[in-house]
Amino acid sequence: QVQLVESGGGSVQAGGSLRLSCTASGAWGTQNLMSWFREAPGKEREPVAAITIYRPYYVDSVKGRFTISQDNAKNTIYLQMDSLKPEDTAMYYCATRAIRNNVPWYRPNEYSTWGQGTQVTVSS
Repeated sequence: QVQLVESGGGSVQAGGSLRLSCTASGAWGTQNLMSWFREAPGKEREPVAAITIYRPYYVDSVKGRFTISQDNAKNTIYLQMDSLKPEDTAMYYCATRAIRNNVPWYRPNEYSTWGQGTQVTVSS
């Protein structure tokens, strides 16, 4: 069983930066898909970014501002968030699953393993 632990959230002003971390433990393999989702109050959980050993993925709203990376030696992925906006305010969750062809990375219902979340608050 895989466990995920996120860290790095906090409060920043618009235009600032934060780096989130997600460390996996247990039966986790580097072949997995690792993803970030976020959920703002009153809104549905939405995708942010994902990474496999082949490539990263981003939603349009964060392209050019967020960078996802992976350190396999540490079983950790990172989400570097720059030029933050108030609309980025949300609880950010890390999730993982096996890579499956024809199953898009951005569907949260396809993931069974989630971290506890880390809060990101961006003030204007």
